Amino acid sequence: MRHSSRAVVAALATATAKAASLADLCTVSNVQAALPANGTLLGLDLLPDTVTAGAVYNASTGGGMGRTTSGTTYSYCNVTVSYTHTGKGDVIPLKYAFPQPSDFHNRFYIAGGGGYSLSSDATGGLAYGAASGATSAGYDAFNYDFMSKVLYGNGSINWDGTYAFAYTALGELTKIGKPLTQSFYGLNSTKVYTYFEGCSDGGREGMSQVQRWGDEYDGVVAGAPAFRFAHQQVLHVYPALVEALSDYYPPPCALDKIVNATIAACDPLDGRTDGVISRTDLCMLNFNLSSIIGDSYYCAAQNSSSLGFGFSKRQTGGGPGSQSSSAPEQNGTITAQDVAVAQAVYDGLKDSNGKQAYLSWQIGSDLGDADPTYNNETAAWELNIPSTGGEYITKFIQLLDLDNLPGLNNVTYDTLVEWINIGMIRYADSMQTTLPDLTTFQTSGAKLLHYHGESDPSIPAASSVHYWQSVRSIMYPDLSDDEALEALSDWYQFYLIPGAAHCGSNSLQPGPYPQDNMVTIIDWVENGVKPSRLNATVSSGDYSGEVQQLCQWPTRPLWSGNSSGFDCVDDEASIDSWTYTFNAFKLQPIY
Repeated sequence: MRHSSRAVVAALATATAKAASLADLCTVSNVQAALPANGTLLGLDLLPDTVTAGAVYNASTGGGMGRTTSGTTYSYCNVTVSYTHTGKGDVIPLKYAFPQPSDFHNRFYIAGGGGYSLSSDATGGLAYGAASGATSAGYDAFNYDFMSKVLYGNGSINWDGTYAFAYTALGELTKIGKPLTQSFYGLNSTKVYTYFEGCSDGGREGMSQVQRWGDEYDGVVAGAPAFRFAHQQVLHVYPALVEALSDYYPPPCALDKIVNATIAACDPLDGRTDGVISRTDLCMLNFNLSSIIGDSYYCAAQNSSSLGFGFSKRQTGGGPGSQSSSAPEQNGTITAQDVAVAQAVYDGLKDSNGKQAYLSWQIGSDLGDADPTYNNETAAWELNIPSTGGEYITKFIQLLDLDNLPGLNNVTYDTLVEWINIGMIRYADSMQTTLPDLTTFQTSGAKLLHYHGESDPSIPAASSVHYWQSVRSIMYPDLSDDEALEALSDWYQFYLIPGAAHCGSNSLQPGPYPQDNMVTIIDWVENGVKPSRLNATVSSGDYSGEVQQLCQWPTRPLWSGNSSGFDCVDDEASIDSWTYTFNAFKLQPIY
């Protein structure tokens, strides 16, 4: 009876909140009264005098993670408020958007950012009936990315900003936002379901919340997380070093030919010829790039962009760190040198003793980071260092306020390994984001939906596999593989998306991409509907509109040849091909 009474009280509170109008609630005095009392959130003091509140009616907004909500408008209360860390004297502005009461569904939502940026949009939750927020993080994240703020000056790290960007700012935004949301709507102790959604660095941010603030969230959707930040960012420089050390710079058209020929050859290995490598592991195990030697290629003259953080070079607009260049008409045949570069990139970084330092992009992924630049004066292809990785090395590792490495003279594979090791140790408790013990998150009853495009050309899909394997080994060390999978799938599910690029579909492979992850996680959290496979829709090509059921890792897709679509099969050789030990480092294990 006691439980039923609480349910009745909660229902009455919700009904009362919805009966109020937006104008009733969206006042400075209501927001000030709703702020958590100082002393209730350890180390955080709200500043009531900084509150602003203004009603916004029938506005178009983002639909979460930058999605548009065409034709849909929302009315909400736009709130700003600042807080300080007790005794520190800092002032950190926050933004919140509270849906009009009739649209509110007892949810609080945080969207991840991308590149080196936190999201500055506080309206992403409106499409889900959720209040949502954004934080300035103490370094004016509304107007600056963290790359521009990581150093105070040469040799001086902004450690407050580093930890804020890594995980503290979003955790504090949530710790303040949840009780503020409850009180704003007069819900008292009524449950407010709290969600995080992000991809790329936004996926890393989501994982940072799972790892550091696990009991604050009910559901997290994390796509292509930028795990192991030091490894990940230095990896962007690795293809350029492969070319520099061999003193050979393959024309981008030759690299594109290698990628497209690989897709064509490996497409049927999953049992269906549809333009998509659904099994890059089978491609790795069965296809030899040298078979492409002698194939001809042709590309018209064009302007292009090299890979920026989190974006394929073929996606419009590039991203932070992207570099534009012009390329002349290109034609020729694939040489052994072209293939050697591609093979080295796909094999991943090793030290001078042949020990593995990091994994790499799956075979068949775009090779944009290996694209050289064309020198019109010399009519030759030359070294191009993606600033995505180069600027990380200069600022985070060398502690120099430079936008890129000036060159790679005297740089060896061992140098890259050393840079990774410096970053791994220096930022172990901030940017690496690889803590595998998720007990707090799991025991709180929260759910985690983790996905990664299998042909991601920016953040390797195997980096997500490696993290899942780390969590499995730490959380369930004494269970069999089947038992561990069953235990994990109750709260943590991971999916590889066949053919997909970075946080989106792939123009080179017209495969499926999940469109309704938030619907899935909300249904799982609030209604107990646990997914076993993930819906993904094909948006282009011969199978446009087809909805496929993605396989939950570690099972792998194999075409059944009948109406059931892809079966999910166990394949030990496949799993082995995704499994890495980074024995180039003395510090072990590397999660």
